[in-house]
Amino acid sequence: MRASTLLCAAESHETPERAAFRADVIEGLSASPKQLSPKYFYDEAGSRLFDLICRLPEYYPTRTELGVLKAHAGDIAAIAGPGASLVEFGSGSSVKVRLLLDALERPAAYVPIDISGPHMRAAVAALARDYPTVAMTPVEGDFTRPLELPHLGEGGRRIGFFPGSTIGNFTPSEAGVFLTHARQSLGEGAALVLGFDLPKERAVLEAAYDDHQGVTAAFNLNLLTRINRELGADFDLAAFHHRALFNEAESRIEMHLESRAAQTVRLDDARFTFVPGETIHTENSYKYAAPRLMGMAQAAGWRQGALWTDPRGWFAVAVLEAV
Repeated sequence: MRASTLLCAAESHETPERAAFRADVIEGLSASPKQLSPKYFYDEAGSRLFDLICRLPEYYPTRTELGVLKAHAGDIAAIAGPGASLVEFGSGSSVKVRLLLDALERPAAYVPIDISGPHMRAAVAALARDYPTVAMTPVEGDFTRPLELPHLGEGGRRIGFFPGSTIGNFTPSEAGVFLTHARQSLGEGAALVLGFDLPKERAVLEAAYDDHQGVTAAFNLNLLTRINRELGADFDLAAFHHRALFNEAESRIEMHLESRAAQTVRLDDARFTFVPGETIHTENSYKYAAPRLMGMAQAAGWRQGALWTDPRGWFAVAVLEAV
């Protein structure tokens, strides 16, 4: 059988998820400027690296948000009421959700939604051992798109959980779309517990996304490793390096992969040329003042309930109520 026939046979068996990944990468690298979606960071290796990032001394968001959640888990439980079903968008390692499961009164169900299936299933297996009375139904999927939730039973309130300032990875228009989809998925009477990062000094922000150990750089470069492995591209990782900068006009941290030299990268029949210093924009992390984000939530069908911050005013956790 000829090589071209084998290639066609392999492509014909490509999963819809892999096909979408391929299409998104080709579209992003064809754009000007070049870009890749941060949702593809989270293969198994990327998820492990992000767990390491969350423990770095420079990366304040995780520990700061954990402090706010610990201080107000009882308040969230009172809002949720008994028998609530918890739906987490982008569950990751599920460290933060334990605070809520411990605080909730007889939680009925936990539905984590994450694009990284193996990492999520491992976390859910550990949770299931520790919370045997809570029905666990993981959903492997892209929570940036409309999702139909599994049946969660009757009686308890649906509580969405979207921590980690992941809302900041979306553009403002994308964040509005997510909030609208979450409102539709969670339904009437639901609430959404939303963590978001507040504006602060440039030096603090840039250090958080460019740590001295190079873990964030490895996380960023792993995206190219994944594209090589899963899509057959030929990125030379040594020919790119990680950059993080604060775009003050947009109030966002930007992560880029910068080409060190003139080069050409191949993916299928496509060729993508780079000049020295040209970048692939891989992630934004918007820093929202609370009034701006609450205005976006209101436009998506939510009203602001409680809102808490840490003592320094670096991070906020809001409870949004469906209207």
